[in-house]
Amino acid sequence: MLPNGKRLPFVAAMAMAAIAVMDAEELSSSGKAVAEVVPKSLIPSHDFAVWILKMIRQLMDAVGLSHGGYMEEIVYTVVVLFVALAIGLLVKRGVLLVARKIVKLRHTPAGKELLAQKTLKKCSHFITPLVFLCLIPVAFSTDHGTLDWILRIVGVYTLITFGMAICAVLEFAWVRFDERENTENHPLKGVLNVCRGLVWIIIGIVSVSVLIDKSPMALLAGLGAFAAALMLIFKDSILGFVAGIQLSNNDMLRVGDWIVVPSTIANGIVVDVTLTVVKVQNWDNTMVMLPPYTLVSTSFQNWRNMFAVGARMIDHNLFIDHASIKAATPELLSSVSAKYPMLKDFIDKQQAAKKVAVGNPLFAQIYNNSHGVNGTIDTNLGLFRAYVCSYLIAHPAINSQTQDMLISMDPPQSYGVALNINCYSNQTSWAQYEAVKAEVLEHLHAAAPDFGIVVFNNPDRNTFSIDDSPSMPSSPR
Repeated sequence: MLPNGKRLPFVAAMAMAAIAVMDAEELSSSGKAVAEVVPKSLIPSHDFAVWILKMIRQLMDAVGLSHGGYMEEIVYTVVVLFVALAIGLLVKRGVLLVARKIVKLRHTPAGKELLAQKTLKKCSHFITPLVFLCLIPVAFSTDHGTLDWILRIVGVYTLITFGMAICAVLEFAWVRFDERENTENHPLKGVLNVCRGLVWIIIGIVSVSVLIDKSPMALLAGLGAFAAALMLIFKDSILGFVAGIQLSNNDMLRVGDWIVVPSTIANGIVVDVTLTVVKVQNWDNTMVMLPPYTLVSTSFQNWRNMFAVGARMIDHNLFIDHASIKAATPELLSSVSAKYPMLKDFIDKQQAAKKVAVGNPLFAQIYNNSHGVNGTIDTNLGLFRAYVCSYLIAHPAINSQTQDMLISMDPPQSYGVALNINCYSNQTSWAQYEAVKAEVLEHLHAAAPDFGIVVFNNPDRNTFSIDDSPSMPSSPR
């Protein structure tokens, strides 16, 4: 309690406690009131404050101004404010200079990250209000009402700078953990955002309690009545936090994954995951923002496992003209064996099996598993199918050893008979994958005529021709 019976708030009392008992000869009668109510402190700010006050009074005496009133308090407040700013700036510069010297000498990643995140700079912001709180009570030793509000306002600012320091330390710790421990790129930024939110909620409650001079526990007890409103206000954050936990625990999403969300236009790389948004950079460099709970409540496609396995599917149909499918003749078998030696062994085995199964052509063929050559020597299409298998097995960019390879016949369409080519490229990057796919399809289109196969083209100029001769004039009636 102050001499006038007014009770100072918590922050104001702490600031008053920072001023030690001053010498009675150096203080005015107003200063003695402060000395009576302020205990001794380990912070030797009183001597410096008294010296500043003496300098101000001497200056005011020199210019003929009376001291002891509002003018002295205003001048002292301005001087103390500039002193606090100067001390805060000097401490900030000094700490940063020492930190840079240490980083240059030791070359530690933690030190470099500390400077890159500007953690020390953010933590030094609370020095200025602390210095101001230590020096300001000297000028308002009797005007407790004004001092009370000044200490409340500066106390709130101190709490804000303290919250900034805590958040800076949390961000530095999260970055270090994310770089060293989070090798699988789990979306843990939501945890950082939750910690930040809790810090600022606590800072907000304490700040309000300081301004209204009430206990923080009384405010916390009153928040129960606003629980429903808070649930509505922070609905997206709560849903995002729960969704982030599900995404992380089930390893459904990581930063750097390529995802496709069918119900949206998202088709690209995940660049950031927070409490309220998942940022996806599409291939056209546009950015799509998705709520995290959208990925939990609906299905989406993640291509991460494709890159991990190292095999990307090639699924393509070659449409063959019906009219070009014919029985394979011995001349065709001979020409194909001569031009494509990789088919010679297959043709010889099939011919030997056919000789054994004389009179029973249904069991003449030898069928292999998905990693072998499949085809027939009965038709040119069956022979071409065998060549496609042989070509893909021998291709260095096609993974036919650990991944299935299927060359099958899909149901006929208006375009012709669909020869489905289903295999896996060991090149997963977009450009290299497309290059391998184009190389395979170009070669098969060029090799098809050697088997008497005509790839469908509309209009089919192999069937229809255009007569360039002039038309006959119509006969007169």
